[in-house]
Amino acid sequence: MKSQGPKIIAHRGASACAPENSLEAFERARQDGADGVELDVRLCGSGELVVFHDEDLRRLGKRAQRLDELSFEELRNVQLASGVRIPTLREVFEVCGPDMLVNVEIKTDHLWRPGFSRLIEAVAQGLRDVPEPARVLVSSFNPLALVASRRRMPALMHGLLFEKGGPMWARGAPLVPWLSVQAVHPQNELCTAHEVARWKGAGYAVNVWTVDDPRRIHELAALGVDGIITNDPLRARQTLG
Repeated sequence: MKSQGPKIIAHRGASACAPENSLEAFERARQDGADGVELDVRLCGSGELVVFHDEDLRRLGKRAQRLDELSFEELRNVQLASGVRIPTLREVFEVCGPDMLVNVEIKTDHLWRPGFSRLIEAVAQGLRDVPEPARVLVSSFNPLALVASRRRMPALMHGLLFEKGGPMWARGAPLVPWLSVQAVHPQNELCTAHEVARWKGAGYAVNVWTVDDPRRIHELAALGVDGIITNDPLRARQTLG
């Protein structure tokens, strides 16, 4: 039975147990009792939206090609090193069923680049027919992506991701009040008791990434965070009881 504490959100699916961002990982997350899944979306070369984290296939496909250099058909025929194939957003929703939260992270490697508006439009089209908008949360490190997404999809929840390192625009905590988002997604290391209380006091849902350590999961639950994004949803569920 699911606890009344923070939501357990499977990072790229149950990626500790199955290949990240694969249908197998999302199915495993559902079986393991996750409340939701987090996934990454990018545009491929022919303009379709695919579920994949990296900008190229080096890490997972052992190929140097970028996703925006390959057509949808070519990507669908790529077998990743783990033996799985790259899914579409629609396929992920079908696997997750009607009850799971789906956190769609818009991946951008630059604050802005040509084709930016096509990416936002593709996300909007991909989420257009979701029967329960309340189960969708759109997130990004990129504040411009969130502004554009909020304009295009005002009915959906949005959350700003931020971290300690990376480019300045990815350290976006000071931008939160100006973005009209409903949630903040801070890196685990940024979640002190003071910061969590401040975000919660300002009315934001707080979803923390990426947390696998049971002791830290207990600490964050005690601080009152709303969601814990984890690679191992089963262990997180067992930790919280």
